[in-house]
Amino acid sequence: MKTSTKYLLIFLICLFAHQTNAQKQTEVSIVSDDLGMKLKVNGKDFMINGMNWDYIPIGTNYSFSLWNQSDDFIKKALESEMSLLKDMGVNAIRVYTGIQPKWISYIYKTYGIYTMLNHSFGRYGVTINEVYKPVTDYRDKATKELLLQEVSSLANEYKNTEGLLLYLLGNENNYGLFWAGAETEDFPDDAEMKKAMGEKRGRPMYKLFNEAALLMKQIDKNHPVAMCNGDLLFIDIIADECPDVDIYGTNMYRGKSFGDAFEEVKNKLNKPILFTEFGVDAFNALEKKEDQQMQSFYVLENWKEIYTNAYDLGKSGNSIGGFTFQFSDGWWKLGQTINLNKHDEEANWTNNGYTLDTKNNSPNMNEEWFGIAAKGFSNEEGLYQLYPRAAYYVLQQAHQINPFSKGISVKKIERKICKINQKKAVKKGLANKKLLEITQKQ
Repeated sequence: MKTSTKYLLIFLICLFAHQTNAQKQTEVSIVSDDLGMKLKVNGKDFMINGMNWDYIPIGTNYSFSLWNQSDDFIKKALESEMSLLKDMGVNAIRVYTGIQPKWISYIYKTYGIYTMLNHSFGRYGVTINEVYKPVTDYRDKATKELLLQEVSSLANEYKNTEGLLLYLLGNENNYGLFWAGAETEDFPDDAEMKKAMGEKRGRPMYKLFNEAALLMKQIDKNHPVAMCNGDLLFIDIIADECPDVDIYGTNMYRGKSFGDAFEEVKNKLNKPILFTEFGVDAFNALEKKEDQQMQSFYVLENWKEIYTNAYDLGKSGNSIGGFTFQFSDGWWKLGQTINLNKHDEEANWTNNGYTLDTKNNSPNMNEEWFGIAAKGFSNEEGLYQLYPRAAYYVLQQAHQINPFSKGISVKKIERKICKINQKKAVKKGLANKKLLEITQKQ
């Protein structure tokens, strides 16, 4: 009897452990029917209230990696950042490869925040046979083999990671067909040039995106694969070449409205749309000063459209959320490798969708000022503090809206958005700005 009881106990322990592990695997799926498209996470409807997030101290640039620091440093940094994000109502962050699986799980278990894992897919060049190629040629055999091997390895390593939401491939790689570097530039206007580039270099790239998605989904059946395209450029080619990509992700900066984006993606791709980047800087290029009210206005208008185009609300029904760009200022963005301790105020490209701070096509996009929170200098430990702007407080209220709640409607969402007190948010943001200025003088 004792032996039988012993084996029964061992069996029960093993069964419990198996069930526990099974529960830890995050299962993400896409529902698509006559009412629209939506994301489900572990069986529950899920609207992505996301944020583009990184941890780059002033004086450093893209080469700094939080994930190469000590565990103690990482935990302190995450406590500061994720606590703010959680209080803001953010339920997912966009993070590039480099983060280890244990930190994805740690962030989820500690703060309840999921991670969208982003592989750049050659956006910033590739290294083949120890030779760096700054411009990726997706027609090249060695390049294709390298990228497919990388994403296959990625899916194998992360597929059972608790807290993983989905995979994202690329970062507006279609723009990379025209730009040689990472720094944002004005986009070429010539339509014939765009079309020719799309056929010559774009079509092979999108074919490879689809091959990558197929490979990854064979390895990991629990997490969708999204792509990240710049706006809707080459959407007709994408319709031809990317049938197996689950989600159309887009970096889209159109001003206060995304316009026809929801319907275009629905009609041409029949896919859910995810805004992988959107937002605006907090610096007024005409007045040459920080403008928190301007930033909060635009991001709130954007989120209103994201929510009202969700499943079963009578509009496009294919919006599954977005990732606001970005959580904190990037002091390195303008020069990439120079003036890293200077918060540059120079606007380096023009976007006429943001009419409040451009005149006669004057440059108005200040790359170093996109933070929903301002950034302070690092302390003796190398850690820095964030100071939320007005946009933080308006989004804190907006993210309380659940487009899947019982009795919700487009009108009710719009009313909730209208009730958000932007003046009060600006007052809080300006108080934080003053605190930052006092702190930095000490």
